[in-house]
Amino acid sequence: MAEKPRIKLPKEAAKGEIIQIKTLVSHVMESGQRKDAQGKPIPRKIINGFTCELNGKPVFACTLEPAISANPYIQFNARIEEAGTFKFAWTDDDGSVITAEEKIALKA
Repeated sequence: MAEKPRIKLPKEAAKGEIIQIKTLVSHVMESGQRKDAQGKPIPRKIINGFTCELNGKPVFACTLEPAISANPYIQFNARIEEAGTFKFAWTDDDGSVITAEEKIALKA
């Protein structure tokens, strides 16, 4: 399993403001196309999906393919209409899910 993902986003934003969110998760991302020292294929093991929700509502999602680099970095924007908790999820080929949460408040 990967170590804790890194997430960068503002701690607060004005209602309607568009913020930038940056994520980075540690993962080897084995494409399944390489061979080991004995010439046997190394099984594919990649993060194949990413989702982000704010208070249970979808904000951003993407599907990742074998060509993605190790330790995938994902950057996207989101419009903030309410304070709450962002939930991030990275899904691995083996079905495991790496999750993280970050809170955001509205500026007074």
